Amino acid sequence: MTRVRRPSAQTAAVLQALAADPGRWRYGYDLCIQLGIRAGSMYPILIRLADRGLLETGWESQQVPGRPARHLYRLTAAGRDYAAMAAVAPPRATAARRLRLRPEGA
Repeated sequence: MTRVRRPSAQTAAVLQALAADPGRWRYGYDLCIQLGIRAGSMYPILIRLADRGLLETGWESQQVPGRPARHLYRLTAAGRDYAAMAAVAPPRATAARRLRLRPEGA
């Protein structure tokens, strides 16, 4: 049996942003700006989701002179299902949050 892990809060945010308009191609940079996630975190998330078959990827068809082609992302059918599951799953308790909890009376 395959264990399904709940996504991190950042991954869930990316999934929800993409699920808002699942047929629309999005740039990673636009997602960074929308969600306030740095590129050093965003692109590994996008790569992992693509490697798991949850995202389609492609290159923009019209290049702008002087700028490299940009990578585009959108959810696959499996990605839409996973995003829906992530939206209803309770948030994960992170190690940092557990460490901040203090016992009663402390």
